[in-house]
Amino acid sequence: MRRNFSIKKITFLLFLVSFVSMAQHHGNEHAQHAAKETEESGSSLKKDIKDFIGHHLLDSHDFGLFSYEDDHGKEIHFGAPLPVILFDSESGLNVFSSSKFHHGEEVAENNGSYFKLYHGKIYKTDAAGTISYDEHHHATNEKPLDFSITKNVAFIFLVGLFMFLVFTKMAKNYKTSALPKGFGRLLEPLILYVRDEIAIPNIGHKQYRKYMSYLLTVFFFVWIVNLLGLTPVGINVTNNIAVTLSLSLITYLLTTFTANKNYWKHIFWMPGVPTPMKFLLAPIELLGTIIKPFSLMIRLYANITAGHIVLMSIIGMMFIFKNWIGSPLSFGLAFALSLLELLVAALQAYIFTMLSALYFGSAVEEHDDH
Repeated sequence: MRRNFSIKKITFLLFLVSFVSMAQHHGNEHAQHAAKETEESGSSLKKDIKDFIGHHLLDSHDFGLFSYEDDHGKEIHFGAPLPVILFDSESGLNVFSSSKFHHGEEVAENNGSYFKLYHGKIYKTDAAGTISYDEHHHATNEKPLDFSITKNVAFIFLVGLFMFLVFTKMAKNYKTSALPKGFGRLLEPLILYVRDEIAIPNIGHKQYRKYMSYLLTVFFFVWIVNLLGLTPVGINVTNNIAVTLSLSLITYLLTTFTANKNYWKHIFWMPGVPTPMKFLLAPIELLGTIIKPFSLMIRLYANITAGHIVLMSIIGMMFIFKNWIGSPLSFGLAFALSLLELLVAALQAYIFTMLSALYFGSAVEEHDDH
C-alpha cells in the first residue's frame, strides 16, 4: 500500500510539474508576444511624439488650435486660416487663403496655377499635386516667392500692435499726471530698470538716450513672445532663426552706423600696439564685429528651442510610461521646468538687451589714448 501510495504521489507530482512547465511555456510565449506588441506600439508612440514636437516648433501657414479624428477616420482641424501671398514668374501675384491647402492634403489652384504645401513649404505643381525628387529625395519643383502671413508673422504684428497701443497710452498718461495709470504701473519699474541698470551703465549718461527706444522695444518684444511660446497655443517666434537673425542684424546695423571714430580706430589701427601687430589684429577685430551679432542670434534661438524640446519631451513621457510612478513624476518635472522656462523667457530678453547695450557702449565710448 505504501509503495502504491508513493507511486501515486510521484505520478501526481510529475503531472503538476509538467502542467506548470507547460503553462509557464505558454505564459512566456504570451508575454513575449505582448512585449513585442508593446514595443511596436511604444516605438510608434515615440515617433508620433517626436513628429508632434517637430511640428510644434515649425512655423505654419495657418493657426491651428487642435484636431481630432471623427468616426469615419477623417481628421478635423480647429483653427484659423492665414493669407497666402505668392509671386510666380508665370501667373504673377497670387493671393488666397491657406484653407485651400486643407492642411497640406489638397492642391490649391489660383490664377490657373497649382500650388502644394509640402513639409511647410509651398511648391508649384500640377492639378494632381505631383512632387518631383532628386537623388537625395529633395523636392525639385519650382518654389514661388513666398510673402505669406504665417503664424509667426501674424503674432509679430499682434505683439507690435499691442506694444504700440500700451506704450502710447502710457505716454499720454504722463502728460496729465506724474504717476502712471493702469497697466503702466507694472511697466514703469521695468522701464526704469532697463534705463538705470542696462542702458546707463553700459552706454553712459551722454549717449544712452538715443538707444533707449530700441532697447525698450527689443526687451519687451523678446519677453512677450517668449511668454507666448509657453502657452498652449504654441507661438514660437524666437524659435525661428530668421527672427533672431533680424533682431541681431538691427543691433549690428545700429552699432555700425552710430559708432564714432574711436571705435573704428581701435578696430583698424589700435593705439599703443606695435605696427606689425596692427596688420595682424585688424582682420580679427573686424571679424569680431560680425561674430558678436551672430552670437546674439544663436544664443536666443538655441536657448528657446532647447527649452521647448525638453519640456515637450518630458510631457510626452507621460504618454509613454502610463503608470502611477512615471506619469506623476513626468508631470511634476514638466511643471517645475515650466516655472523655470518663465525665468528663462525673462532672462533671454535681459541678456539680449544687455549685450546690445554693451555693443552700443563700445561704439560710442570715448577713449583716452595715452
